[in-house]
Amino acid sequence: MPSWLPSVSYGAPNPGGYWDPVTSTINWCEEDYYATPYAAEMVNTLTNLLFMYLAFLGVQSCRKNGHDTIFLVSFIGYLLVGMGSFLFHATLKYPMQLVDELSMIYTTCLMCYATFSYSRTRLFSLLLALFLISLAIFITLYYHYLQDPAFHQSAYALLTAIVLFRAMYVMEFSLRPSLKQSEEAYRVREGRSMNKEEKVVSREMDRRDRKILGTMWTMIAYGLSVFLGGFYIWHLDNKYCLLLREWRRELGMPWGFVLEGHGWWHLMTGTGAYFYITWGIWLRHCLNGRQDEYDLSWPRVFSPPEVVRTNKVANGDLKHDTSKKQI
Repeated sequence: MPSWLPSVSYGAPNPGGYWDPVTSTINWCEEDYYATPYAAEMVNTLTNLLFMYLAFLGVQSCRKNGHDTIFLVSFIGYLLVGMGSFLFHATLKYPMQLVDELSMIYTTCLMCYATFSYSRTRLFSLLLALFLISLAIFITLYYHYLQDPAFHQSAYALLTAIVLFRAMYVMEFSLRPSLKQSEEAYRVREGRSMNKEEKVVSREMDRRDRKILGTMWTMIAYGLSVFLGGFYIWHLDNKYCLLLREWRRELGMPWGFVLEGHGWWHLMTGTGAYFYITWGIWLRHCLNGRQDEYDLSWPRVFSPPEVVRTNKVANGDLKHDTSKKQI
């Protein structure tokens, strides 16, 4: 550690933390109770505050902009993930581990319902809801029986992949002008043709949808890259744990906090999950044909995006909020 850079020595881990004994089935690379007796893993605990902040933004956005209720519930589930993880890493207690890990499964099931139930019959939606509830119960009970974190991680990864690829498929085939059924083709089959003004409007709508798709793919690439990047850092944290602990102690606090890989996992996966729910909201509005009623506000790369309602003006045109850059 450079002598001119101030730091605080880590000191010995406290064997008698406030929440002792540890009852969770998994522990992480961050040393226990080295900074305070009231939080087993300080960095892993505090990085969950990002979940709570983004969940608050998401809930407020849903209420303010009139997004579907399923997304409001999803953001509440996202909040529970952050709170559960906060309590788990602070205490390393098994019940808190279940709150953390199972809330991830339940929130993903909610997004699965939002993705697969769209424009389906009420009977299909009911059967899907019953299936997902049964699946969540099965994962809960079987995980409690196995107490193997690998099972939870595999179930979560599989559910997430299914929902993500299904949503991308729906996005492409519902918005891509070359793939979706065009209004002109429909009118031809009906024995009618579009007049010149209608063709102009149709071309404008196609340009609008191509622009929206481009931004959506940028959003997906950004969110997925951040999410997978967090997973990779977590993998390195597990693989090189002993070496990283040595480096942290050499650096001292707070510089050693930068090498807490699981903390980066929280920050990056929390960001990626927020991007995914926001993308789902925007996609739902587009599927409902309301592209002109909502915009994606994403003023900076490192700022959280938000799907915002546009304001109507008297002549029927749309007046956009220009206080933020719309992309």
